[in-house]
Amino acid sequence: MTLNLSCQEHEVPGDTLEEKWELLREVGFHGIELHGHDQAFADRLPELQRAVAAGVPLPSVCLISEQFIGDFDAGVRAAAVSNMKTLLSVIAQVGGRGAITPAAFGRFSAALPPFSPPVAIEDSRKWLAECLAELGEHAGREGVKVFLEPLNRYEDHLLNKLSQAVELIEEIGSPDIQVMADLFHMNIDEDSMAGALRDAAPHLGHVHLADSNRAHPGTGHTDFGPIVAALEEIGFDGFLAMECGIRGDRRAALAQVSGVINGARAAAV
Repeated sequence: MTLNLSCQEHEVPGDTLEEKWELLREVGFHGIELHGHDQAFADRLPELQRAVAAGVPLPSVCLISEQFIGDFDAGVRAAAVSNMKTLLSVIAQVGGRGAITPAAFGRFSAALPPFSPPVAIEDSRKWLAECLAELGEHAGREGVKVFLEPLNRYEDHLLNKLSQAVELIEEIGSPDIQVMADLFHMNIDEDSMAGALRDAAPHLGHVHLADSNRAHPGTGHTDFGPIVAALEEIGFDGFLAMECGIRGDRRAALAQVSGVINGARAAAV
């Protein structure tokens, strides 16, 4: 089994997606993860279609926004749903697999003062589930997936572990919503990253790569061996996309990441 590596577009040298892909392909990667800047992402469709025609794989897009489906404000949630629908529709048109969103980012943390959220947790969770259900229906029509990303306890108060995302997805009952596992956030909140990946296997659709320091794999203390072994064990066939800082020469760092992940895979086989 091949572990599919990709990298977010802004971290790869090159003026065009075609130039970025040439470098990534040479160092053992399999695709580019796009940045989805709200409704403006739709304006990029001609650019993305040209890249795909030139052979550039664009498997995923990550929401870049100040509006989130888990916001406390109904108007913001509605705007966030609209933004995500745009991302899902555009990534579908270029043969991608799905679009990534957290519940929210930086809106509230139960781990930091004042510790009590401005609305009841039950209400927040209900509103989030309603937005996700609507997005799941849209994703199903487009033939792609919503990748739901838990964030660590300092960045969000609703979903911090893969198990919490799985529980919500199962309650909604949509096959078009999957879990997005970010190794940086998991390093903070999961008891076992490998165990959490195994437990989430039926719903796991995408992975974000980062080391413990949120720089590129190979620069921190994360042991990627058990993580890769778990992904091999569950037959994960999605993408592992770099969402992290890159230290030093970017080409050398990207080659290092490919070596770390493939080395861990070889050791796991």
